[in-house]
Amino acid sequence: MQPLEGIRVLSVTVYLAGPFCAMNLARLGAEVIRVEIPGKGDPVRGNGPFARDGGWHDEPQNSNDLSTRFLKRAQGVKSVTLDLKNPQGKQMFLDLAKSCDVVLENLAPGSLRRIGLGYNEISQVNPGIVYASISGYGQTGPYSEKPAHDPQIQGMSGLMDINGDADGPPTRVGFYIGDLVTPLFACYSILAALREKDRTGKGQYLDVSMMDTLVSLMFMENLEENIEYGQPLRTGNISRNGPTGLYHANDGDVSLTVTSDDQWARLARALDAPQFLEDPRFESYVSRTTNVEEARQAIQSIIGEFTLVEAMDRLESHDVPCAQVRTAKQVMNDQHFWDRGSLLPLRHAGLAEPVKGVASGFPVIFSGGALPEMAGAPTLGMHNKEIFSKLLGLDESDLAELQEDGVI
Repeated sequence: MQPLEGIRVLSVTVYLAGPFCAMNLARLGAEVIRVEIPGKGDPVRGNGPFARDGGWHDEPQNSNDLSTRFLKRAQGVKSVTLDLKNPQGKQMFLDLAKSCDVVLENLAPGSLRRIGLGYNEISQVNPGIVYASISGYGQTGPYSEKPAHDPQIQGMSGLMDINGDADGPPTRVGFYIGDLVTPLFACYSILAALREKDRTGKGQYLDVSMMDTLVSLMFMENLEENIEYGQPLRTGNISRNGPTGLYHANDGDVSLTVTSDDQWARLARALDAPQFLEDPRFESYVSRTTNVEEARQAIQSIIGEFTLVEAMDRLESHDVPCAQVRTAKQVMNDQHFWDRGSLLPLRHAGLAEPVKGVASGFPVIFSGGALPEMAGAPTLGMHNKEIFSKLLGLDESDLAELQEDGVI
């Protein structure tokens, strides 16, 4: 099954946010043509380690050696090389855009517009184009020109201020949350715009901002109420909602959620702690939240006496929401995720067998059929002949001349 079969995307993307959006569109069956700088490509191509011969190597030895980061971020896309600052390269891009449904880019704001390849120029040759720009702070506003990477966005958005221990410094989320969540908003906005195009025949421009994304997610929580009532925003592994949080068994950690009176009663039974139900400090959600430290200490004093297995057995047998806190290595070796396809072998388009490493899969299962198997990430310019001959009608002599002139 390929839900986006027939959709063609022209992608001018680098690093993580743009490529992750492009890769997910490819996962759904779109043909994604990734335009890269001749001889250079995405800067991530140069970030080691490099995959080769079943292992990892610090330095590339040949054109088949691809960065493991690039392999993870460019599954399923096709690579062409094109110098967009060259007049001939610019015209080739415009000609490619005529046969595409989507242009996707995440360069610094205005980069493509300044060389005559912005939405206005593309929409003149293809009025139905959906043109999506992903950036740190957005295309407008006082912050739009600021250099932006995920750590700065986490800081500017306020996310770091609510992450970390109460008595510690603001803390970055441990993965590139802005770079990975923002492209998901971009993906479904692109699909919505394509649906609108089906109805009206008109394309549109999508301005997708990492900072807007993180701010919108943060204020799904009642932060303004916490600020108004002087409640701490940075609580580490302790939840603001009563004694929900992290607890330490004598050989591991348990993540525990207790928000309702029913869950509190089940917890009391699981831990053989009838005193939890007799203590007026813990009789309701409000009182447990007011006396959260006392509630936490009461829970910890009991869980700390158990092994992790014992604690989990007790909690799970009473349907208390809980989970063992696991390492990334434990998750990577859990067959559950391989069976469901959320983890996949890491593939390289130039090699028949997977290389060492783990790739992320698509975390949704469709009842209508399996999504297509993803091709491995391409070597630089791997699809020049296929794309330029199919869409622009160029033959081998044309391509040789363009390559000699540095256009491709």
